[in-house]
Order: sequence, then C-alpha cells, then structure tokens
Amino acid sequence: MAGDWWMVVSYVDDYKEMKEKILSYKDLEVWKNGVKLAKDIYGLTETFPYHELYALTSQLRRAAVSVSSNIAEGYVRNSTKEFVHFLYISLGSLAEIDTQLQLAKELNYTENTEELQNFIEMQMQQIRSFINALKRKI
Repeated sequence: MAGDWWMVVSYVDDYKEMKEKILSYKDLEVWKNGVKLAKDIYGLTETFPYHELYALTSQLRRAAVSVSSNIAEGYVRNSTKEFVHFLYISLGSLAEIDTQLQLAKELNYTENTEELQNFIEMQMQQIRSFINALKRKI
C-alpha cells in the first residue's frame, strides 16, 4: 500500500481514513524518497573541499534532511491544511538543493549531478501531486 499513496488519496473520503490506511509517515513514498535523497547528498558532499564543510556542504545536507523531516512533521500535525503547509516547505527545500547542486557543479566540486537533479525533479512532481490531492480534501 505504501507505494500507492496517490491511489489512497484519490479513493479515501477523508484525511482521517487515509491516515488509517497509511499507518505512518514512513509508509509514504515521498518520505522514503526524501530519506534516499539525504543519503545521496551526504555521499556526494563527502568529496567536497574541506573549506566548504561549514558552507555549501552544510547547507546542502541541512536542506536534504529538511525534506523528509518536514514531511514527517506535517504528517503528525492535526489537519490536512497543516500537512500541506509542511509539504510546501519540503518542496522549497528541494528547490534549494537543486540550486545548490547547480552551484556545486559550476564550482567543479562535482561533475555529474544530472541523475540526482532528475530524482529531485521527480520528487518535486510527487509532492506537488500529493499536495493537489490533499487540497481537494480540505
């Protein structure tokens, strides 16, 4: 069921029923993808120059952790409206990461970010779809 969250949103009459079918934010694909992204970003930034440790490296890592963290926080909030708000914050974090990856590439800290940036774009689309489905329930 976790992989079919968009179907759950489409067929469930209200948010409370959806939460009964999805037992935890950990069942949401958008959350799982956020965790994967954070791990990928941590791996990528291992190779960044030491002088970037408290600058671009730190910023990228914090933004990456923010994606799944905000999905989790929004999920446990009391309303669909609050959940949507936190999903928007996750979307903003993804845009930050995408921008920072472009900068890292232009600074020659990494060569190929295309696969990671494609994954980010896919996750942004997933979150937008999730937001739209939830907004229909508000």
